Amino acid sequence: MDPWLIWLITAAVLAVAEIFTLTAALGLLGGAALITAGSAAIGLPLPLQFLVFTVVAVGSVLFVRPVVLRRVARPQAERFGVDALVGGSAYVVSEVTGTGGRVRIGGEEWTARAYDESLVIPAGTTVDVVEISGATALVYPQG
Repeated sequence: MDPWLIWLITAAVLAVAEIFTLTAALGLLGGAALITAGSAAIGLPLPLQFLVFTVVAVGSVLFVRPVVLRRVARPQAERFGVDALVGGSAYVVSEVTGTGGRVRIGGEEWTARAYDESLVIPAGTTVDVVEISGATALVYPQG
């Protein structure tokens, strides 16, 4: 069997393995095998094929993989809907307890409960929105 075909099969196997693992490493190794298949096809001797594979594989894993992982693991840029309210501030309109109350979040009035059910938060207090449960904001005093 020709060496370029072996490298091509290796590249395909690594690409399929990448689909199942999603590590961004096996796909890069598959790319290195594909480049090596090209170098084998033009007649490079076997020791130089291994050198090409090693250089491309090491270079891609050390330099390309971190960039790919940063791109994939990037946090969501913007939050929408009620997710955008969590972590923000609210103003207590009427006393908030573990069972109920009212807060103003960004110009809208919401029903609210104290995140710590033993707390009583008086009107006029600024609170943090910890969670949104249905149409009720769970809040905790700032500070």
